[in-house]
Amino acid sequence: MGTVAITQNGFQGVQQGASVHTPGVDWSQLSDAEIMLRVREGDDSGFSVLIEKYRKQIVHFMFRMSRNQAVAEELAQEVFLRVYRSRQTYRAEAKFSTWLYRIATNLGVNHARDTKYERTAQNVYLDQPDPETGTSPDVADSGLSAEQELVREERMNAIRKHVMALPERQRSAVLMHKYQEMDYKEIGEVLKLSESATKSLLFRAYQTLRENLKDFA
Repeated sequence: MGTVAITQNGFQGVQQGASVHTPGVDWSQLSDAEIMLRVREGDDSGFSVLIEKYRKQIVHFMFRMSRNQAVAEELAQEVFLRVYRSRQTYRAEAKFSTWLYRIATNLGVNHARDTKYERTAQNVYLDQPDPETGTSPDVADSGLSAEQELVREERMNAIRKHVMALPERQRSAVLMHKYQEMDYKEIGEVLKLSESATKSLLFRAYQTLRENLKDFA
């Protein structure tokens, strides 16, 4: 039986009896679903294309959920391994990204449950500057006085605490909506909710946050 490995540089796999890759494929002309269908048929080179496209996004997503870079890397690798192991059951009925984030969300939620005793809400920094852009969605880049910095830090601590205290589904929806910039339809497909139910879910989540954070408005 072959082995499968995923590195920062992409996919490395050895599959006994795997199909020979078709040379000269222009992957840029194929949709994610079309590429995944090729992977399902044994073309592992297509999987490297998908990893290259989505790896950073998934690592960032898992980092927001775990607030630990090493754990995020491990969880992201597990996400892609689960995708690969499930390749034979893949059906192009939904966007590949939807299927991918569904796997990532389930894994992240399970990890949060399993490690809840190891962490507190204070260890999760949802306002952490993005590694790619260096900017934070919650904080302006202007210079702050010592007093303003203290108020800002207090506010950020409150945000961390209350976001991570949301029910699991609400928390996942907020993370996807706020940090992955996914729309209602995409989030609904991941969480297996209608678009209207997703809007309602996010409305309740943000309403709860506004209520809990009203002293910091």
